[in-house]
Amino acid sequence: MKKTTNLRSLAARLIEQVVDKGQSLGTILPAAQKGLSDKDSALLQEICFGIARTLPQLDALIGKLMERPMTGKQRTIHYLLMVGIYQMLYTRIPPHAILAETVEGAVVLKRQSLKGLINGVLRQFQRRQTELLEELTGQSVNLLHPSWLIKRLKTSWPAQWQQIIDANNQRPPMWLRVNRQHHSRDQWLKLLAAEGMTGFSDDLSVDGVRLEKPAAVHQLPGFSAGWVTVQDLSAQRCAQYLAPQDNEDILDLCAAPGGKTTHILEIAPDARVLAVDVDEQRLSRVTENLARLQMQAEVKQGDGKTPADWCGERQFDRILLDAPCSATGVIRRHPDIKWLRRDSDIDELATLQAQILDAVWPHLKAGGTLVYATCSVLPQENHLQIAAFLQRHPEAQPVSLPGGDINGLQVFPQQDGGDGFFYAKLIKTA
Repeated sequence: MKKTTNLRSLAARLIEQVVDKGQSLGTILPAAQKGLSDKDSALLQEICFGIARTLPQLDALIGKLMERPMTGKQRTIHYLLMVGIYQMLYTRIPPHAILAETVEGAVVLKRQSLKGLINGVLRQFQRRQTELLEELTGQSVNLLHPSWLIKRLKTSWPAQWQQIIDANNQRPPMWLRVNRQHHSRDQWLKLLAAEGMTGFSDDLSVDGVRLEKPAAVHQLPGFSAGWVTVQDLSAQRCAQYLAPQDNEDILDLCAAPGGKTTHILEIAPDARVLAVDVDEQRLSRVTENLARLQMQAEVKQGDGKTPADWCGERQFDRILLDAPCSATGVIRRHPDIKWLRRDSDIDELATLQAQILDAVWPHLKAGGTLVYATCSVLPQENHLQIAAFLQRHPEAQPVSLPGGDINGLQVFPQQDGGDGFFYAKLIKTA
């Protein structure tokens, strides 16, 4: 009889890799889920993403329950305690089951001697939960963000920082993009309703649908046939602002995993699209997405700072640059970003973005359009980046987008809306 996997010990190891070793959940979680049932896979994801979302609160609670933190070789047990406390706070799993499985996790982690400690700490939390949570009332740990990011948000957006943080702490909605080459959005919504599911449209995207409840992609009508793609509402606006046309040469730079590449081809199926990304492994996702949607594009590995290496002197009618960024607008979707990013990263990213912008600009034809986009809410990567670019390039003519200004459009994450994103649209006048 096959021994079942102890998900709690597995979750503790994954969180340790994120917090102490800088690994992304997006990279390490899929490998850990291989071989698990759908139910166990979903629970492992719920625990890992949930802990990443609430880490400061869990840390503070453990600090109140233990005299000394677990360090060194025992550090994994600190994260195992987080696993237990998170489940008690945020899941409907019966407490006796949480205790049993979390204590058993110590055995799997070869820390059998600490079973009594884990059992005692979790039982103490169970008894004192209300009291302990009240002690944290009004403390910054309840913002669930690192102090450097809170400071930047307060400085950049004094009127909106709390709204941004609150939205980041929510679970994200599931947005889809209907492939207009197969169905209109309204037609596909009827197919969705026939499957017993509910979706909502939004004026910000002619193709966008928000599901009432998240669903597995195999449940979506025509997913395998390319009728619909999972893509956030804000991400869908990139290709819309680019406004691609048939028979144009279009560059999608920093293209992986290919959501925007395929959206460009849904809008303009006869465009000649070159999709480029520096990450060869992630680039395979572009090829997979093109194959599922039965689309053709040229896919190349290349560094945005040196476009001549992968396109020579070639010029394009339109360029979409979804630039490398802090991803501070998609924290609700990737909560581990809060613990993977550092304050020093922001200036480094802004420098990289400027280098890519300056390098790719000569490859835009006169009269051509460049859309610069990030999934960030920090001005250094967005409005200030574009303002500096316009100073360096007087031949760049900004196009004001609805709700934005001359230096671009910043949107914040919304509970039932899109992620945090920035867009700037530039025309090359000469």
